[in-house]
Amino acid sequence: MELSVYNIEGKETSKKVTLDDKVFGIAPNDHAIYLDVKQLLANRRQGTHKSKHRGEVRYSTKKLKRQKGTGGARAGSIKSPLFVGGGRVFGPIPRDYSHKLNKKQKALARRSALSQKALSNSIRVIESFSFEEPKTKEFLKIWENQQLSGKKLLIVLPELNKNVYLSSRNLPNAKTIIASDINTYDIMNANDLLFFEDAVDVVNRLLGAEADEQAAESTTKAVENQPVSSEAQQ
Repeated sequence: MELSVYNIEGKETSKKVTLDDKVFGIAPNDHAIYLDVKQLLANRRQGTHKSKHRGEVRYSTKKLKRQKGTGGARAGSIKSPLFVGGGRVFGPIPRDYSHKLNKKQKALARRSALSQKALSNSIRVIESFSFEEPKTKEFLKIWENQQLSGKKLLIVLPELNKNVYLSSRNLPNAKTIIASDINTYDIMNANDLLFFEDAVDVVNRLLGAEADEQAAESTTKAVENQPVSSEAQQ
């Protein structure tokens, strides 16, 4: 797949970039995307929630009333969950929400997310640029020139560009990452992807290599699992 490259003024140039079909042209696997996003969000959770059970509440241990003769239910401790200020039954305790996901599954999810954006024409490529100093106003002009204002945008850089990052940091609907850190959640959370021209080559190289590696492993396993004929056994 080929895309035109636009300049910072939003005008189409004569340059073209090629999106690797192994990365941007596969049939999207929705379940892989779901699993990867679920894992990333789960790993972000702190898991520091805590409530006190009856053994941790600090109150008097005196029996509240006599056992019999009151006409009411028995009550031995004000720490009981039945009373206001008492401990909580089965309350939350600190826990680790993080879990692992197969490396191949994560790679498939990234390629599926990019392919989904390519299918919906939500990828735009712009000539690489920089600022002499951080200027949010200048970045907004470029954003508007690309006809992407008002949309949630993911800007993909080939490498760290501090001035571009600082210029977009205060914008609530824009996020800037480098190509090597691209992930499924950020891709799916954005309406459009704005690739710097050189960033496309980085993504093609990194994710394309993952696709080639997985294809080679699948071929090797398929050969190993082929039944051996009786003539070969003799």
